[in-house]
Amino acid sequence: MAKYSDEFKLKVVKEYLEGPLGYKLLAKKYGIPSKAPIERWVKSYKVFGLEGIRTRRSKEVYSVQFKPSVLNFMKETGASYQDTAIEFKMNNPSLIANWNRIFLEEGIEGFVAKPKGRTPMSKNKKPKTLKQEKALSREEQLERENELLRLENAYLKKLKAFQENPDAYLEKHKQRWHSNSNKKDLD
Repeated sequence: MAKYSDEFKLKVVKEYLEGPLGYKLLAKKYGIPSKAPIERWVKSYKVFGLEGIRTRRSKEVYSVQFKPSVLNFMKETGASYQDTAIEFKMNNPSLIANWNRIFLEEGIEGFVAKPKGRTPMSKNKKPKTLKQEKALSREEQLERENELLRLENAYLKKLKAFQENPDAYLEKHKQRWHSNSNKKDLD
């Protein structure tokens, strides 16, 4: 959302054009931190009329070829961001300043549209274990396999004990569970 409404901008611009107050006094009167926005509004209003101070609702897209031509004009003529914006019938000089910063940091490639949003997930899901196994040395792989075999062996022993005598197995583990819960209650 815009910091200042279109009605407020028009009121300040008209007061400047019709009244005795200058940029600084108007900024002080309306609590605007500097006189620069008022100067921009007045310049834009003089050139474009009411359209010059209106906040645009839709984002205008400029071509990749247009942006360097604007910056080239500014460099050749020595025009300010505001004057350049007026020359190219734009009401947002800060957009040109942003283009200049991008051009200085990234060059012409910075103007090429970049895809927005998250990258799509690949359709071919690769199992994570393959990556882990490749990263592990041969010795680590063997240790991991040993550990898995031990776990499988312990599981099978418990399963066999349960199948032989389910009541005794459950009673044994029930007592262990109760003794653990009593220890927790004492803490």
